[in-house]
Amino acid sequence: MATLREKRTCGERCRDFGHFVWNSDDKTFMGRTPERWVYISLYYVAFYIIMTSLFALAIYIMMYTLSPYTPDYQDRLTSPGVMVWPDTYGEDNVEISFNTSDRSSWLKMSNCLKNFLNPYNENKQNQSNPHECHWGKNYIQNDFSGPGHTKFACPFTQNMLGDCSGISDPTFGYSNGTPCVIIKMNRIINFLPNNGPDIAPYLQCTVLHGSDNVKDIKYFPSNGTLDLAYFPYYGKKAQPTYINPLVAVKFYMTAEQEAKVQCRVVAKNIAYENIHDPNEGKVIFDLKVT
Repeated sequence: MATLREKRTCGERCRDFGHFVWNSDDKTFMGRTPERWVYISLYYVAFYIIMTSLFALAIYIMMYTLSPYTPDYQDRLTSPGVMVWPDTYGEDNVEISFNTSDRSSWLKMSNCLKNFLNPYNENKQNQSNPHECHWGKNYIQNDFSGPGHTKFACPFTQNMLGDCSGISDPTFGYSNGTPCVIIKMNRIINFLPNNGPDIAPYLQCTVLHGSDNVKDIKYFPSNGTLDLAYFPYYGKKAQPTYINPLVAVKFYMTAEQEAKVQCRVVAKNIAYENIHDPNEGKVIFDLKVT
């Protein structure tokens, strides 16, 4: 019958551990002689130096092939999105709803437009974009001739929006039931809207429901044009002072009514019937005047 193994005491365990840490008989430290510790330390130092160098080289090669101005892949951005201000969202669409007799109601809308147009102040634009542009033609820039190795950008000032600029009417028409909305097309680097030679894209608004409630629609700038001089956009690093061109739309409502409106940017290469992206090339919003 095998004898039971005696239980070792705490002192014996500590003594064995100390013997493992330093074995005076074999002159080893934690199982290795000092000479072998030097060898294995040099091995791991060399191993991690090589691995770090390979990783740094891979990052350097990758960064060398990337352009700081243009993304390599833009295949998902075939058509720009379109947005509307005031951006008061409801459950499904933007709902621009206000009461002409309730000052706080329409003041919320006019303040939203006023804040949005703040970067478009004429003095600010003259300072940041003093360069004169050749209107009606695409502004192609093959070199970085702007200050600080940048490219020039064309100015867009608030007064270009006419009756919807908020200059002559700080309420943007919301106090008398003729509301203004501002449409902006999102940026895509190197995108050139195409309607034919020297024909600019333009905004077209259609009343989907409640057409009898809208007496007239006016665009600012005239014809809802987005001048070709704002295209192409070269990116934030290349054009730090670039600002989106805008189109303001003024709706003349017949009475206390509502309408569903679709505004789309018309160009041959701007799609607007993508069921997976309802804001591609167009925006739909509700106008409710009470």
